[in-house]
Amino acid sequence: MSVAESHVEIRQMAAQVAREVYGPLAETMDRDRIPVSREQRKQLGDLGLLGIAHDGDYGGSGAPLAHALAVIEEFGKVCRPAAFQIFEANTGPAQVIRHLATADQRERWLPSIISGDTTMAVAISEPDAGSAATDMRTSAKRVDGGYVLNGTKRWISNGGEADQYLVYCRLSDAPGAKGIGAVVVGREVDGISFGAAERLIGFRAIPSADIIFEDVFVPDDDLVVPAGDFGKLFGVFSIERLGNTTMSLAIGQEALDRTIQYVQEREQFGKQLIEFQSIQVMLADMVLQVEAARLLRDRAAATADEGLPDSLAVSLAKCTANEMAKKVTDLAMQLHGGNGLTEEYGIERLHRDAHGWAVAGGTPTMQRIRIVSEVLGRKFDQRR
Repeated sequence: MSVAESHVEIRQMAAQVAREVYGPLAETMDRDRIPVSREQRKQLGDLGLLGIAHDGDYGGSGAPLAHALAVIEEFGKVCRPAAFQIFEANTGPAQVIRHLATADQRERWLPSIISGDTTMAVAISEPDAGSAATDMRTSAKRVDGGYVLNGTKRWISNGGEADQYLVYCRLSDAPGAKGIGAVVVGREVDGISFGAAERLIGFRAIPSADIIFEDVFVPDDDLVVPAGDFGKLFGVFSIERLGNTTMSLAIGQEALDRTIQYVQEREQFGKQLIEFQSIQVMLADMVLQVEAARLLRDRAAATADEGLPDSLAVSLAKCTANEMAKKVTDLAMQLHGGNGLTEEYGIERLHRDAHGWAVAGGTPTMQRIRIVSEVLGRKFDQRR
């Protein structure tokens, strides 16, 4: 089977599983803020969906990243909480382990993530360091045999639920990015605690909570990235941004697909909505925006065939897709009229989730700043 044929096959399988298994659950999960259970996550692992973009040595498929993105998209159209599990395993912190960890660390952590037995979340943001990540204060001080970790992390998706956390922290007193590295910390270690669950506009079945570290001991073996390699961490983070881009693309595509069906079924003044020129113009705008976002996403994904994706291509894709999803779901709500406001049709849920993915992984504003820096080949000091 060719790569193209396997890509189509895995997309079709993912679409079927997403709609038949998770589609009926999505509304209840959102309404009652019910996260994906361990059994459901293991089911995704058994289907091979958590290891698509990982090597066979650890239980993965060794498939191109584009295959993982296709699966994330199909699940993202239907059930974002389930899609998030696939997103985290294939494009999230597990990719840092894959690219930057030692062979021993990969052997310890990747197989259980790929099987669905454990999950790993990333902890970057802090109360006073969101977009300005290099302002983080969480520190890991060197002691005999390891490090002592102290600080607070905020906006941690899967916070309190994940089994392990890839924690970005200060490992030295060097200023800015030079002192930042990353360690892995288990949920059950002494000194770790979690804040109250956030009640967000979207992401309702994806837990989010602060993480507080108080004199948490981290052994040397759990240091993944030493101080000074912050640039490498954010190089790999481009893969997560591709996953984020795909989530936004999925939301926009689903809103478009539902709207195309609706305007051909709904009648006003004795004819289908689609017969009105104003409706045609709005629908055309939705198609234009979704297709533009898809082309940019696909171009960025293609740059990852031989390693890490091009950061400019990713920023262009993420910014476009994030804003597209907000605009397209808004247009979908308008074209659905009063029905667009009801939970029954699911359009308002798409719109709420679109706003969440536009913030996660770097806002459109920050992506614009990165775009200008990349295009001009310059770094700008935002603090002066």
